[in-house]
Amino acid sequence: MLGATGTIGRATTRALVQRGHEVVCLVRPRAGVGATWTPARSQQALAGATVRVGDVCDPTSLVRDGFRGERFDALVSCLASRTGAPADAWAVDHRAHVQALAAAQEAGAAHVVLLSAICVQKPLLAFQHAKLAFEKVLMESGVGYSIVRPTAYFKSLTGQVDRVRRGKPFVVFADGTLTACKPIADEDLADYLAGCLDDPGRYNRVLPIGGPGAAITPREQGEHLFSLLGRPPKFRHVPVGVLDAVIGVLGGAGRMVPALAAKAELARIGRYYATESMLVLDPSTGQYSAAATPSTGTRTLFDFQAALLAGGVSPERGDHAVF
Repeated sequence: MLGATGTIGRATTRALVQRGHEVVCLVRPRAGVGATWTPARSQQALAGATVRVGDVCDPTSLVRDGFRGERFDALVSCLASRTGAPADAWAVDHRAHVQALAAAQEAGAAHVVLLSAICVQKPLLAFQHAKLAFEKVLMESGVGYSIVRPTAYFKSLTGQVDRVRRGKPFVVFADGTLTACKPIADEDLADYLAGCLDDPGRYNRVLPIGGPGAAITPREQGEHLFSLLGRPPKFRHVPVGVLDAVIGVLGGAGRMVPALAAKAELARIGRYYATESMLVLDPSTGQYSAAATPSTGTRTLFDFQAALLAGGVSPERGDHAVF
C-alpha cells in the first residue's frame, strides 16, 4: 500500500484491513501534512496494517524497506504528488509509480489498484500528463489493473466554510455555474478501491466514479451552505480573466525565475478546476455528462457541510487548500 498516510490512503487501508487483507504500508520517516508524523504516529493511524518506513521515490529503499524480498498479491496506490507542480508530478505520479510497479512485479503481484483522477480525460497540465503516462505503462505491463478516476473530494470543496461562517461571501468564478461535480467521501471511495481486488467486473478497466446524488455546481454548494447557516446567500463573483492575468504575469516572469514558473503552473491548475467539470467527458461531443458519471456510496457533500458546521469533523486539507 502506497500513499497510506493521506486521508484517502488511511481510509483505504482501513477498508482493506476490514475486508481481511494483510496490508503492508510503506511510509516516509516523516509523514502526514507538514511531514509532522513520526513512524509511531503513522502506525497508530494505520492500525491493523504493518507499517514500514522508507522512501517510495528511491527504488533501492522501495525494494529494501518496502517489499523486503517477500511475495505480495497486489499493489494498491493512493500516492500522488502534493502540489501537481511539474517536477513533483513527474517524480511521484510517474517515476515513483513506474519503480513501484517493477518492484511489485518482481514480488509476484498480479494486480494493481491505482487511484488516478477524472481530470486526466482532458490533459492540459503537467500532473495530468504524468498520471496518464503511468496509466499507459501499467496497462501495457501485463499485470492486472483497476484504474480508478474519482471526481472531486470533499476536502477540496470545503475551504470556504469558515469564511462564510464569519459572514464573508462565498467566492465563485463567473456566475458559479461554469462547472459541476459529483464529490465523493473518502470512506466511500476507499470502499470502492478496496473492492477492486475482489470484483472481476473492475479488472483491467478504467473506472470513473463519483459520489451519490446529482451533480452540483459551486453556486449550489454555496447556496446550501448559507441555507445550513440560516442566512441569505451572498456571493463574490471573480472573473476567470483574473486567473488568466495571473498566469500571464507569472509565466512571463518564470522564464527568468524558476520558482515563479512553478507558481504559474499552480495558477493553471486553479484555472483548470475553475472552468472544467469533474464529470465523465463524452469524447464524441466534448461535453461533460453527469448521467454518464457512475455514483457510489451514501454520504453527500451537503452531509459533510452539515457535519463541519456542527463541529463533528475537521477536514485535513493540506495542499488542497484553495481559498
